[in-house]
This record gives sequence, C-alpha cells and structure tokens, in this order.
Amino acid sequence: MNPESFFSKDIKPALQNDPPGEWMPVIPQGCIRLSSGYPDPGLVPAEELKNSVVKLLEEEKDLPLHYIGSKKADGLKGTLQHLMKERRMEIGSDELLITSGACQAIDLIARVLIDDETVVAVESPTYMEALEIFQNYTNRFMTIEIDGNGLRTDLLEEELKERREHGEKLPKVVYTIPTFQNPTGTTMSAERREHLMKLADEYNFLVMEDDAYGEVYFNQDTRPLKSMKRGNDPRVLYIGSLSKVVAPGLRIGWVAADKEFIQTLSWFKKDLDHPFSQASVSQLLHDLEWKEHYSALRKVYRKKCSLLLSELEKHMPESVSWYVPQGGYFVWVQVPGTDTSKLLEKAAAEGVSYVPGKYFFLNQEEGLEYLRLSFSYEGESGIVDGVERLARVIRQQIK
Repeated sequence: MNPESFFSKDIKPALQNDPPGEWMPVIPQGCIRLSSGYPDPGLVPAEELKNSVVKLLEEEKDLPLHYIGSKKADGLKGTLQHLMKERRMEIGSDELLITSGACQAIDLIARVLIDDETVVAVESPTYMEALEIFQNYTNRFMTIEIDGNGLRTDLLEEELKERREHGEKLPKVVYTIPTFQNPTGTTMSAERREHLMKLADEYNFLVMEDDAYGEVYFNQDTRPLKSMKRGNDPRVLYIGSLSKVVAPGLRIGWVAADKEFIQTLSWFKKDLDHPFSQASVSQLLHDLEWKEHYSALRKVYRKKCSLLLSELEKHMPESVSWYVPQGGYFVWVQVPGTDTSKLLEKAAAEGVSYVPGKYFFLNQEEGLEYLRLSFSYEGESGIVDGVERLARVIRQQIK
C-alpha cells in the first residue's frame, strides 16, 4: 500500500516544499543560543502561574479539565478585549476568536481565505512559519521588500498598478508584521501604514496584521493597523499572541476581525480549544499585575537589545550592517558576500548559533547574506560572548 496515493490532490503540492521547521538550526550542547526567539527565562511567570493554577483548581475543581471549560476560561475573551482596548482597539466579543497560538490563527485565516488560485502578498523577508502555512494553500505570491521603515508600500503600489494594467490577478491578502518585524525588527512608519490601508481600499484586499511583538516596545507604543480608522478597520484581521509576553508553551493567541470572518473561522476551528490552558491564563492575568509585568519585560529587553547592538559595534567588521529595532526580540544582520547558512557550522563549532537569513525569504537566494540574532533568551554574558565568537568567525570568513 502507498499511503501517499490516498492523500488529497490539494495536499500533494504542499509536500513538495521543505518540511516544517527545516530552518531550525541544530544547536550543539552548551552553544550560546542567539538563534532562539524565546522569552527570557527569568521573565516567564512560572511561580505566578503555579499559584494561579492552584487557585483555579481549588475554586473550580474539575471544570477546567472538561471539554466544556469553566467560567475562568470563558472570561479570557473579556481580558483580551481589555488588553486590546489599552492599545486603542475596541473589539466586540463576537469579533474575537481565541486560538492555540498565533500560528493556528494564521492557519485558520489561510484555510478560510486562500486556495490555489489566491495571490498572497508577503513582506520580504518575513516570518518563516507564516510562509510555510501559506505554501500549504497556494503557490501564488507577491513579495515586497522592506527597509528600515518597514514594508515598502511604494513598491507594493507599483506592482498592484502593473498587475491591474496587465489584467493579472490581484492579491486577496497582504500579510504584514508592521511592528518590530520578525526577522528584521523594523517598524512600519505611520505614513506607510496610512498608505497601506489606502491601497487596501483601492485594490480591495485584506490585511493580516501579525502583532506578536507589539507589546514589547522599548520606549513608545506603536498604533496597530487595526486601530487606525474610526471603530476598527474591517479590512484588518488582527492576530495577537501572549507567547512573547507571558509564555509560548501556553499557546494562547487570537484573531480580531469583522464578526462574519470570526463566525466562519469558528466554524473550522470547531472545539479545538485548550480549556485548561485558557482557564489557567485567564486566572493568571487576573492575579498578575500585568502592567508591571509588561513594564519589567520591556525594561529587560531594551537593556539586552542595547547590549547586543553595542557588542556588534565593538566587534563586527565595518562591512557588516544591521537595523536598530525599537522593540521585539531580533536584530537583522547583513554580512556581504557570505552565505550565512554555510557559515553556521563554523559558528556552532565556536559555540554560538543564529538563524540563517535565507529561511525568511520565498526565494531563499535573496537571503544568503543575512542572519537573525535574538537577544531575548540569552543572559547578558551570553550575549557578550556570543557576539564576540560570531564576529571572530565572520572576520575569518571575509579575510
């Protein structure tokens, strides 16, 4: 028997792509992990979560462990609405769907909106797991480059005009990470945000706004696309996550969108919830002084980012360059004339890891000179030692 002969005709093309997670570097024991986009271990509220879980089970007994969930789980939606309101997004309960992390949110939206005839516009570079998801549904893409001010909406407009003039298919969806982008750490300027939403109206496309890092700002909050019009822009499907500000293993994400979108997404999500996780997080957010928690993590990440940048200035050759982020987890580095995927083996041998840039591009050849560094997970000594080791490897390579 050949199992593949039973696969859907829609599944087979997707299996021609690289397997999920192919981009994850193999990290030797003891290696400094400048590759890991994980929260700082000291900022994960493990003790607070333990106390909240105990309180939850004492109050609700077995209810959070059933399919039907609990009052605390039901209350999570209201808490997320409150968090969004703090960032100028007024979202009704019928406009919000809780998901198992941001990736389930992206996949549900893709499942509902995208088929093999759909054109999707993405930033170049962009979040590699989003690319993996979209490639499960279509192979029709527009890629629009970014610079230090985020998505080049001028280039997007040029391509949209050209496609319209030539009768070519226009994108149904533009996927963007406008705030502290993964992998580049860049933030789309206010002017470009306005331009993007104007283009969405003019060319009739939807905007998927992935805001996983929006709360991790160093100095000033950035207004989400979702909050830009009176009410909330119906063209924006907003994707939020607690992975970067609480803990990724809890798998709490959400979609905020027009209620008709939410009804349809719910239809395909069915009851694929995690009642215990949702109840536990709801209790945690009730117990946690979350404003203080957010303030503390911003302070820590601001300091660690500043340290990473100063070490890059100190040790890297002059030909190496990078963007300076105003929030998030990452610094995007260009090493001219160097294939960073091949360089990784030497870096790992020196005891430091990163993610090669090619995995963030649809056309991987465009990303050979780039690499992504994360300052979120490692401690300060790891950042100092890691950059010094990496700079040594790069200097040897470009001699």
